[in-house]
Amino acid sequence: MAPPLEHGEHISGTTRRSLLAGVAALGALGAAGCSRVATASTTGGGELLDRLRAAGVVRLGIAGEIPFGYIDRNGDLTGEAPELAKVIFKRLGVDRVQPVPTEFGSLIPGLNSQQFDVVAAGMYVTPERCEQVIFADPDYQMLDSFIVRKGNPKGLHNYKDVVAKKAKFATGTGYAEIGYAVEAGYKESDILIVPDQVAGLNAVEAGRVDVFAGTALTTREVVKKSAKAEATKAFTPTVDGKPHIDGGAFAFRRTETSLRDAFNVELRKLKKSGELLRILKPFGFTRAEMTDLTAKELCGG
Repeated sequence: MAPPLEHGEHISGTTRRSLLAGVAALGALGAAGCSRVATASTTGGGELLDRLRAAGVVRLGIAGEIPFGYIDRNGDLTGEAPELAKVIFKRLGVDRVQPVPTEFGSLIPGLNSQQFDVVAAGMYVTPERCEQVIFADPDYQMLDSFIVRKGNPKGLHNYKDVVAKKAKFATGTGYAEIGYAVEAGYKESDILIVPDQVAGLNAVEAGRVDVFAGTALTTREVVKKSAKAEATKAFTPTVDGKPHIDGGAFAFRRTETSLRDAFNVELRKLKKSGELLRILKPFGFTRAEMTDLTAKELCGG
């Protein structure tokens, strides 16, 4: 996430991701970007990086989701992942990036069938996905936050508060927050499900619910112009009784360890210098979303 999929949100391994603004502009670019790339070597960590350097272009699988990877109103590729990709691949000797738009659920199949070189869509790293692809280390982490009425009159700061104070609770279609609320003791049938964070804001402002749950980034952004609602401080949800933090990263075919490792080297340099935050900040990311989590940790290894 993020918007209608909070950043590759998942519930018990099921993934939801919706296309947002800018998706209508993807068609023409998609037609130009859907030819297959050359099959990579299956030995020695793969040869894809050498091939990309020779071609001078890397194909990025994106899912038309703001703020992670999308085509803007001018028809230009942007988003936190594509902008980061432009910087890192330039440092790796690949001058250009080319978008290959697809639905979120088609990103991993498309990657593994050679339709593009890397997934650049802010995809959450999960153990289930780690069985299908390899991930770079996360370039961001994501916590949860609530949209509440100004002043937070019911004092709602986490899912336990929602349950204890019998608040009217809403979240988005397929959001991971459904599972987080249920784990805290909220009855699933009592949850109001709305399409996205904009609908959630409207529900809070209209008084139909006391609280809407989403990622810290999406709630923070959507309330900026609201006179009636605010976002609570970000917090860590609980999964299986333990604090749970999601992290989003670039994905590569399992054979391409050399490319993944080279990508990680440059990513670590950007983290250390603070340049990563500068690149991601225009898309609503803050220092709270910066992370030292590793793909190994999130893959459960």
